[in-house]
Amino acid sequence: MHMDRRSFLAAGAVGAVVRPSFREDGLTRILAAGRETTGLPAASVAKDEEFWAQIQSAYLVDRSLINLNNGSLSPSPSVVEEAVRRESEFINRGAVYNMGLLVPEVEVIRRRLAASFGCDREEMAITRNTSESLMICQLGLDLKPGDEVLTTDQDYPRMLFTWQQRQRREGIVLKTIPFNLPVPDLDDLYNRFERAITPRTRVILFCHMTYTSGQIFPVKKICQMARSRGIETIVDGAHAYAQLPFHISDLDCDYYGTSLHKWLCAPMGTGFLYVRKEKIAKVWPMMPASEDMTSDIRKFEQIGTHPVAIPNAIGEALTFHEAIGIERKSARLRFLRDRWARRLAENPRVKLFTSLEREQSCGLALFGIEGIDLAKIAAHLWEKYRILVGGPMGPQGVRGLRIAANVYTTLDEIDTFCSAVEEGIKKFS
Repeated sequence: MHMDRRSFLAAGAVGAVVRPSFREDGLTRILAAGRETTGLPAASVAKDEEFWAQIQSAYLVDRSLINLNNGSLSPSPSVVEEAVRRESEFINRGAVYNMGLLVPEVEVIRRRLAASFGCDREEMAITRNTSESLMICQLGLDLKPGDEVLTTDQDYPRMLFTWQQRQRREGIVLKTIPFNLPVPDLDDLYNRFERAITPRTRVILFCHMTYTSGQIFPVKKICQMARSRGIETIVDGAHAYAQLPFHISDLDCDYYGTSLHKWLCAPMGTGFLYVRKEKIAKVWPMMPASEDMTSDIRKFEQIGTHPVAIPNAIGEALTFHEAIGIERKSARLRFLRDRWARRLAENPRVKLFTSLEREQSCGLALFGIEGIDLAKIAAHLWEKYRILVGGPMGPQGVRGLRIAANVYTTLDEIDTFCSAVEEGIKKFS
């Protein structure tokens, strides 16, 4: 007898009597903890270790290692893992028939992501990562030989490679803007873009938050300046969505791409692309879609057979994220960053390449150590303490280690990292 989805989920609940799922227990606790902190300042909740212990317990991570490279990939809480497993098992039991039952559920995810981002659901495409989202725009916009594209020399390499291929193949002109670390202020970034624009500039691509130093850009100011000159704006939001509190109205860009397996802690291989509604028809999808989809945001999702259970589990990640609250989450990430950054900065050999000003950064930051090979520090951290960090990395002339804690990171883990770095400085001096 065929088991439909409702029966399958009900059958799975029987096993849950033996081993309660996180959804039945942990998420309820986090929702309750969120209610208990309602009305309290986010900065106050950021220091409430009882509250964050509830969040930390939602992750079945390997605590024998300390992951401070969440900027590359964050683990998912148990509720998300369970959702992927549950729906994958359901598909496997009924193959193409059951998969067909789950495909329409992506519309629920579209609606919820659009609500979170503050856009129309018909402007929201579900993708696999930031790179895919941005490349849809980079490769899909019509450009002619001699048309100029403006970006920075600290944008993500894959995005630079994409423009460089168009430059080699089609004769467009790529211009990259340098900027210093740490950035003195947001006006410095804005002015660099304004000065670099020429009558041939057609597109500007830049990061909402850079992947190396975590520098936040004055997105709305740059986008509105560009629009006044008829220039398209593509924003790389890989590290901003689900780390910073904002909506699309705070940005006013034409296109925005992000990964959801970083700060939303959704399954690996999930992301979204926002396209301003009146722009959809002019952008060619990377994988061809039928002509009648020209103005349909779903044309960017036509990738063939794909693991439906993975994007559908975004919903559980959103529920978990919303239970924490973006203001609390953002404040906690800054609190964790300040705990390690301010301590290490007391050493005169440590240089922060990230401004700690609220408007310029959040949970991700980059630091260097004068006179010491950072590769040795990174190896020391891993080999002796099993601490993962990002890098060494950085733009030309800068070498640093990128540190990105997340909501499951404990204070003990942050303090262990600081002590290990201090030990490494003494060892390699």
